[in-house]
Amino acid sequence: MGQVLRMLYPEIEPYMTGMIRVSPLHQIYVEQCGNPDGIPAVFLHGGPGYRCTPNNRRFFDPKAYRIILIDQRGCGQSVPYASTEENTTGHLVSDVEYVRKIFGVTRWLVFGGSWGSTLALAYAEAYPECVSALVLRGIYLAEKEEIEWFYQTGVPQRFFPEEWQSYCAVIPEEERGDMVEAYWKRLSDADPEVRSKAAIAWSAWEDVTSQLIPDEAPLAGLADPEVAIALARIECHYFRNDAFLKKGQLLRNAWKLTEIPAAIVQGRYDMVCPYHAAWRLRSKWEFERNHAGISSVPFTFHTVEGAGHASSEPGITHRLIEATDAFRDLLSK
Repeated sequence: MGQVLRMLYPEIEPYMTGMIRVSPLHQIYVEQCGNPDGIPAVFLHGGPGYRCTPNNRRFFDPKAYRIILIDQRGCGQSVPYASTEENTTGHLVSDVEYVRKIFGVTRWLVFGGSWGSTLALAYAEAYPECVSALVLRGIYLAEKEEIEWFYQTGVPQRFFPEEWQSYCAVIPEEERGDMVEAYWKRLSDADPEVRSKAAIAWSAWEDVTSQLIPDEAPLAGLADPEVAIALARIECHYFRNDAFLKKGQLLRNAWKLTEIPAAIVQGRYDMVCPYHAAWRLRSKWEFERNHAGISSVPFTFHTVEGAGHASSEPGITHRLIEATDAFRDLLSK
């Protein structure tokens, strides 16, 4: 008999929602659900510039976890909307830590997928003592080769030439040597129609490449122009600035993670966050663990065959639920 795949926990509503001011300019939306006295866990969404969705709450056993969700600066229900001012990786890391303190959490499980994995790694390397466990999906190190792979030289010509043609249609041929910069020019245009057209094309490209088996329904609202403008503007802002990380920063600082229990879940055919990045992280992490003589701290790496990028793909969902359940049992002891 085949393995029974684990599915998302039942739908759940927050018991607390609100805004937290993190700077004179920015307020971020936060919510809590599950067990107020449970194991603290924070969910970091992708993008950058996307948002949290109701399904994100369902990766955790609501009877065991105190589940905290954050809309990062400029997106979701955070304000000012689609703002790139005072919006860098360093700012987001500081915001996560501020929320931890505001909510009186000593240590929490940090869950992040795609860009959320980038932010989770950056946060855990900055505050390892505050992280009880890491659950990471679709590893993204935000290095230049990954940005070029997705927006310039890799995925477009090799796997999605027809969709790439639509993506390029917004940009004059003479500007296509640097698509990120060309899109930034239009996403910053004074004309809202120009901005909207570019944002929708940018988000459509991300949508079609995120699922191994494309679905007619876009991923959680990416076709919505309001969602698209924040995603496109903030992603483009980050990626034209190398995600505000030093070259090789996340791998170089992996030694800081060695005492944190962790699970990595990676789709074999992830087009958005290529498998190679996850493998590099795994290799570096295991090297540092061996160098430090640490073998008792749980560390798992799951390759999901027949899966792409989206957390909604059954095999990926299964492994993520498996991980949060395993850490539920470990952290409740």
